[in-house]
Amino acid sequence: MSDNGGSAVGLLSYETLVHAVAGAMGSVTAMTVFFPLDTAKSRLQVDEKRKAKSTPIILAEIAKEEGLQSLYRGWLPVISSLCCSNFVYFYTFNTLKKLMASGPGTSRPGKDLLMGVVSGVVNVILTTPMWVVNTRLKLQGAKFRNEDLQQTQYRGIFDAFSQIIANEGVGTLWNGTLPSLILVLNPAVQFMFYEAMKRRAGKGGKRISSAEIFLIGAIAKAIATTATYPLQTVQAILRFGQYKGDGKGGVIGSLSNIFSLLVDRIKRYGVLGLYKGLEAKLLQTVLTAALMFVVYEKITAATFKVMGLNKKLKQ
Repeated sequence: MSDNGGSAVGLLSYETLVHAVAGAMGSVTAMTVFFPLDTAKSRLQVDEKRKAKSTPIILAEIAKEEGLQSLYRGWLPVISSLCCSNFVYFYTFNTLKKLMASGPGTSRPGKDLLMGVVSGVVNVILTTPMWVVNTRLKLQGAKFRNEDLQQTQYRGIFDAFSQIIANEGVGTLWNGTLPSLILVLNPAVQFMFYEAMKRRAGKGGKRISSAEIFLIGAIAKAIATTATYPLQTVQAILRFGQYKGDGKGGVIGSLSNIFSLLVDRIKRYGVLGLYKGLEAKLLQTVLTAALMFVVYEKITAATFKVMGLNKKLKQ
């Protein structure tokens, strides 16, 4: 397919679609491999009374109390949400990348950050309802240490949507949207560092190995995750929204709710309480992101080769 210029090409090109499908497939593959780590992270974020032990001990406790299969509880809704979310993100990011390729001389890291922020906002608005549902399904049936947490009774993804809308209102599907919008900085920073390190590694037409892609993806995600983790904890609490009569849910998680949750966490557990579950999160998100980028790059390279498109992925 030849480039004819204009926004229509950026929006409809096969190359952009390939990037989106590869990003979605890469994230699904990586999340499936490291899903138990995400289970440990979610429990530590939402269940305040669960002690923050090492990740292997948390996983062993969950498996002992609830069965080995509980480590993969909520896999389908999470994977469905992740697939849609990454498709939207990669599609938007690569559409903008194509449109801005011939733009004015903004520095590349600046362009990458801007594209990441815009892609993140589009992604949050479109996919937050799926993340609210999958957070609840993932924690359904969990044995909480915190008695203030209510159990949900959903029979699946569509039943969860139906019950939430009927009992709590449509707005509940966008719980945690405000911290999510702030958190678009996480993938934006991740992609900025990833693109910058990839350009440096591929200088002079040098071929970038899978090991280098894995390492670059891991470093980029570790930086982004550590910087934004306290807000990710607040986001998980707001999405779960099953506290008995404390009003923490809110339609979009107001700034006062975010602030009060952060202050409450600090009062109860100190500043380190904001980073409860960070070890599990870093293990899960860094390894997942690194593997996702490897699969993504391999799929795009193989697809472009089959399609006869001599695209340089190290742009």
